[in-house]
Formats: sequence, structure tokens, C-alpha cells
Amino acid sequence: MPAVDGTPKLRDVARHAGVSVGTVSHVLNHPDKVSEKTIARVRASIEALGFVRDANASSLAAGGSRSIGLVVIDLGNSMFVDVALGAQDVATAAGLKLLLAASQDDFALQKANVDFFDEARVAGLLLAPMQDSSEQTRRLRARGRPVVLVNYDPEADDTCSVIVDNEQVGYLAGRHMIDLGCERLMFVHGALAMQPVRLRLEGFRRAVREAPGRVRVEEVAMPDLTVESGELLADRIGGRGPGTRPDGVVAVTDTLAAGFIGRIREHGIEVPRDMAVMGCDDNSAAPRRGVSLTTVSMGGSDLGRAAMRLLIDEMGRERTHVHQRVVVEPELVTGGSTAGFVPPASAS
Repeated sequence: MPAVDGTPKLRDVARHAGVSVGTVSHVLNHPDKVSEKTIARVRASIEALGFVRDANASSLAAGGSRSIGLVVIDLGNSMFVDVALGAQDVATAAGLKLLLAASQDDFALQKANVDFFDEARVAGLLLAPMQDSSEQTRRLRARGRPVVLVNYDPEADDTCSVIVDNEQVGYLAGRHMIDLGCERLMFVHGALAMQPVRLRLEGFRRAVREAPGRVRVEEVAMPDLTVESGELLADRIGGRGPGTRPDGVVAVTDTLAAGFIGRIREHGIEVPRDMAVMGCDDNSAAPRRGVSLTTVSMGGSDLGRAAMRLLIDEMGRERTHVHQRVVVEPELVTGGSTAGFVPPASAS
């Protein structure tokens, strides 16, 4: 028997076992049609050659893929890990496999990930973008691959979406800081082209409008949402006097807040005694700086489970499926970064 070069294929197994390719296929997919003796001979050849079946090709031959793609913006944010785990729970129960890719806050990489899953002929796609991705979703839908958007509102009725109420996230953060008694609030954000960032700022502004005359507000845009940007901001305001610097800081992400807390203490400003600080996305992967962080829970697992259920429904009922927009409500999670804050009026 000649040696097999490279990855062994179905025809190599057939040649090794002395049977037809169709017989090998029956052993793999319909063993009831083959004798026990033939099954044993084919399986011995599979073992000898180290053959591994192409599950994707097999599913396509059977009439459809059993794989689902999930593209998230950043796996460094635990919310998207939770999304993946929730989606996987539902997928596994339905006999589907979840394939995962992260775009690392890079829109071009997101497009490459979407294209890869398209070429892999996944049965459907869950996409968690930060900006308009309608061109990508239209292309997949035109090829018969349904798409559900996660944590992004398409503001159209041609695609299912499962979102957290990001406007309410910002509102809860602003309301919490105002109720603490902060008088000089700072909201730190990144590019407003990112929908969740923009909506959280709008919610924060709503909370401020509901408390007229109670707080002064600064809005600060940073180049990105990293720990380093939080440290840079701390260096910018660390030299201000108690009457000019903010006494409350809301960072649009926990990562920003963590970087800020770690560096502001180097300027002799204690959190929360001198300054209350909070994040907005309950990211357990954000560095901890010696104090538990007040934040807002995004319900990532709930997002993932709901999104996968919608996708499976559309996959099974393409003509009768009705697109839905599911909203998951956020919840305030209080921690030590605001719990010990003393309002200026009380301190005097």
C-alpha cells in the first residue's frame, strides 16, 4: 500500500481499505447500510492513516452547516466572553457549534472575520459591532445567512438585534453620582462614532438635566478606551486643586476607570474619599486597583442566549420569521470606588 502524502482524504481511506469512496461515506454517515466486517476494515484504515473527517464538508453535503459564527469587538472585555458563553449554551442544546472571532476594536479586522465566516459557509452569524455594519450584514443575508446583531441597535427592521439599553447605562451612572452628592462631575468617553459610547453619554446627560443646578459637568474625549488613556487623564487633572478638579468621574468603560484610579492615587488623591469613580460595563477583566469598582451590569449571558434563540428561529423559519429587537435592562452594581465618598457639603 503506497504511503499517503499530506492530510489523508476519503479516497485514501477507501484505497487503504480496498473499498469504494461511497462505502467509506456510508461507514461514517450511515453505518446501518454496511456490514460489520466492512465497518471494521474501514475503521482500521481510518486509524492507520490518521484520517479526520471534515465536519463542515459533511454538514454541507447533508444540506446545511451546523456551525454558527460569532464576531465580537473585544474578548478582553468580559461582557463579550459572557455573550459567547450564553450563546454557546443555547447552540449546544440545539446541536450547533459556535465559532468565535474577536475584532480587537478594528473595523477592518471585523470585516475580515465576517468574510471568513461567510467563506466557511456558517449557517448564521452573531455580530457584536461598535459601529454601522449594515453593508456586511446585507452581504451575508443576500447569501442566505441570517445575522443577529448583539449590543448594537441597527435602527432598522430588517435585522434582529439584542441590545442592552446603553442610554440607561449612562443614566444609571449619572444618577448614582448625583445621588452621592457629587458637585463637579466628569464624563470620560472615547469616539462617539461607537454607538454604545454615544448612547451612554446621552443617558448621563439626561440624568444631569433631571438635577438642574446641582452639578457642574465636564465631558472629556480620550483617544481610546484603554488603561493608558485612563492614566493619561489622571495625569492631566491630578495637579488641580480640590475646588477645580472633579469630585466624581464616570468612565464610559471599566478599563478606563481602572487606569484612572491606579494613576490618580499617585497624585495624592484617594478614591473614594476625595473622588468617586465608576465605570459602565461591568468588565471583570479590567485591572483591579485595590478597590472594588462601581459599575453597571450589562447582562452579557442574557444577550448571548437571546441572540442565539433569535438566530435559530430565523434559520428554521426563514419565510415566516419576524425580526425582533430585544432589550436587556442594565443594573447598577455598587462597589468601593464610590461607597465611601463624602460629599463636599458634608465634609465642610
